[in-house]
Amino acid sequence: MAAINLQKNLPKKETWEPFRQMRQWLWDPFAGMEELPAYELQGTFMPAFEVKEIKDSYVFKADMPGIKEADLDISFTGDRLTVSGKREMEHKEEKETYYAYERSYGSFTRSFTLPADVNAGLAKAELKDGVLTILLPKTPEALPRKIEVKSPEKVRA
Repeated sequence: MAAINLQKNLPKKETWEPFRQMRQWLWDPFAGMEELPAYELQGTFMPAFEVKEIKDSYVFKADMPGIKEADLDISFTGDRLTVSGKREMEHKEEKETYYAYERSYGSFTRSFTLPADVNAGLAKAELKDGVLTILLPKTPEALPRKIEVKSPEKVRA
């Protein structure tokens, strides 16, 4: 009978590495992530707007975290409202390694066609807590008016 070498089929004994064991036991937020190449560190910033109509005006709101008032331009041309600006990229050190880079930076422009009943001369804009709010009042002619109902005697008088 031939002797069977059982040692040959057994897996090799690995040396114990305490740091590898710790990573297996604990959560590693960067597990499986690789350093991003420099060309992937760029994005396009485009703020999302909310536009609504209320009784006497139109309200535009946009989330603009990290944007300064000096970096915003709001203008009217005919029936177009244009909002443009930029969010500057933060200074990066060469020694820093990024594993995730989901924030975006850059210049943006958004244009909206306005209804004819906007009184652009009374428009107001405010940037507070990273939210831009633009209030566009309606012209007096566009506002609802109450018509008083009179009895025939009062109409003739």
